[in-house]
Amino acid sequence: MSTADPRLRAMAHPVRLRMLSLLWSAPLSAAALARELSISHALASQHLRRLDAAGLVELADVRARRGGRERRYRAVRGPWLTEQQEGQPLLAESLARNLLDRVAGRAPGTSGVTTDAELWVSPDAWAAARRRLHAIMTELHDAAQPPHAPGTVRVGATLMAFEMTDPTPAGED
Repeated sequence: MSTADPRLRAMAHPVRLRMLSLLWSAPLSAAALARELSISHALASQHLRRLDAAGLVELADVRARRGGRERRYRAVRGPWLTEQQEGQPLLAESLARNLLDRVAGRAPGTSGVTTDAELWVSPDAWAAARRRLHAIMTELHDAAQPPHAPGTVRVGATLMAFEMTDPTPAGED
């Protein structure tokens, strides 16, 4: 993996991926992120600094709070994960860790969508499906509200769809 892209290294940690998801819908402080993620304030601050250094979050505002100043950050919107070509195994590992954590928090008796596929389709079918998958994830992100907003439900969605290489089967030339 190349060390040239600091965004990849920053996104490759499951906690930072979760932070980016939370910061997508509303600006939050390190203290608020710590509460949401059940981690220490110091650890949340450390992860937030790493995201900021990589240009994945930006300072949204500074508020007076209990005699101090609260810095709230928001995600810089962009197709960061989709753009990554190098380091896919590292990203997949972080996504898989988050998926395992999210499954543990799945609400009993609720419906969802679960699928897995390794398929052969035409390039046109793949392009059309990729556009629809992107549109679905964009729709979910655009509908995101701040954590615990009235009338909302917490949803987990992890998606990694990609074209694979065509290896020559053993014994064929």
